[in-house]
Amino acid sequence: MSSRVLIIGAGGVGGVVAHKCAQVKDTFGEIMLASRTLSKCERIAGEVAELQGRTIRTAALDADDPKNTIRLIEDFEPELVINVALPYQDLAIMDACLATGVHYLDTANYEPPDEAKFEYKWQWAYRERFEQAGLTAILGCGFDPGQTNIYCAWAQKHHFDTIRSVDIMDCNAGSHGKAFATNFNPEINIREITQRGRYWEKGEWKETDPLSVHTPFHFAECGEKEMYLMYHEELESLVQNLRGLERIRFWMTFGKAYLTHLEVLQNVGMTSITPIDFEGQQIVPLQFLKAVLPKPESLGENYTGKTNIGCWIEGEKDGVFKRYYIYNVCDHAACYREVRSQAISYTTGVPAMLGAKLLLDGVWKKPGVHNVETLDPDPFMQQIGKHGLPWVETYPTEPLPV
Repeated sequence: MSSRVLIIGAGGVGGVVAHKCAQVKDTFGEIMLASRTLSKCERIAGEVAELQGRTIRTAALDADDPKNTIRLIEDFEPELVINVALPYQDLAIMDACLATGVHYLDTANYEPPDEAKFEYKWQWAYRERFEQAGLTAILGCGFDPGQTNIYCAWAQKHHFDTIRSVDIMDCNAGSHGKAFATNFNPEINIREITQRGRYWEKGEWKETDPLSVHTPFHFAECGEKEMYLMYHEELESLVQNLRGLERIRFWMTFGKAYLTHLEVLQNVGMTSITPIDFEGQQIVPLQFLKAVLPKPESLGENYTGKTNIGCWIEGEKDGVFKRYYIYNVCDHAACYREVRSQAISYTTGVPAMLGAKLLLDGVWKKPGVHNVETLDPDPFMQQIGKHGLPWVETYPTEPLPV
């Protein structure tokens, strides 16, 4: 039986989610795409009609105020809201879902607008309210977080009795031809990258200077790339949900040109989120920078190369040490041909669609607020390949070079 779904957010990921939902007619009957900028929704709707042969509805929505989202939900009457808007809006959209009795799913945890900080505590505080309302909220159902968490749950269920260490590694070996651009929202991307590095080891969090720890690694179909230790949100929940864990880290690759541009922008104050006075107006430098950088959804047409994202996991099975590496490779150009997207948006949007499908199909419908690794990984892993993100399992003989 098909359901109605409301997608909030019409950036790169929102476009992918709209396309992928449109491909799954048995689950997603009526689809509405809403965003602050109606023209972005209408452009995506046109592409969905052209490529998928589906008509989707569109609406203008300022999701900062729950009252606006409540009115739209009451008008459209969806069963689920897929939130791929800015992380600043997570709590407001969750409030609207509670007020209207609608399920919720997102791909990124809440961030306060005035502080470069992200953590799950604000959303985890909603657990009891969603349970009492009989509603399901699924958090972080993109790729990282999302599919990487599910890889860990899959490994814990099928490959290990005890997981000792996890290294999540995200490589983008693609080229978009721009001097400097971010692959998702520039404001969120740069806030994330410029924070201090952080990882968990032997029961405590340890910090490093931003991008100060790095090492080369050979990624399948992408080659050798320099990867940098960062903090990423899935570490916070995986620490709680993996048995026997002793260490978990997150790594992301960056090219020299990207890092040089970023350093210059930091040095001149353009990555700051502290408001400044400019000709009698208060502006946030990072928000101004976002306005002049290429929009992530505009990068797909000329993007070449591939991404490789996966989890390197070590632990024991039946008393024997085991090393396991599971990953996905995604092609930028192939993504554009299918859904007019680059691979970064694609790898986030496809798991969001599948998580929504599993919820609406009743497989992942469970009152409360859940990170994806606490849900059964098997249905997701059995289906994700046919929706565009197949996975590869290997058993390395040599340790991770760091």
